[in-house]
Amino acid sequence: MSDRLKTINAAMRGNPDWQKVLDMILQAFECQTGTLHKWNDLHVVLDLVADRGIPRELMDKIERIPMGKGIAGQAAERMEPVQLCNLQNDSSGVARPRAKKTQVGGSLAVPIDMGGLLMGTLGIGKLVPYEFTPAETADLQKIASNIAEKWLG
Repeated sequence: MSDRLKTINAAMRGNPDWQKVLDMILQAFECQTGTLHKWNDLHVVLDLVADRGIPRELMDKIERIPMGKGIAGQAAERMEPVQLCNLQNDSSGVARPRAKKTQVGGSLAVPIDMGGLLMGTLGIGKLVPYEFTPAETADLQKIASNIAEKWLG
């Protein structure tokens, strides 16, 4: 297990402060923006648990994300990582038009799941164009799995 994973796992012991955990994830991946959403089955949306670096004028758009909308919603719907090398130049339709206001370049969102049961999403982003490596993606997925275990209690 990498030092990055050990440090973040240690922060999840007991009753974790999810904002602190997200901040540690961002530091470990050298990212400036991030979100942690929990799946709300009753309302069929992802509810915001913690965030960093998101402009306040976008909060109404990220507090509740419908399935399939934006990067987090796509990761939840597909149940697989969704990556954009440069959100600012994205023409795939994955990123919502207002997402460009985040100034994020490279972004990665992974589902938080336990055995195929969607529990939420974890997203990170850099302010420069960037393609996350397979190892970085795998580490973020491991972190997401550990979050799922905590949420299941």
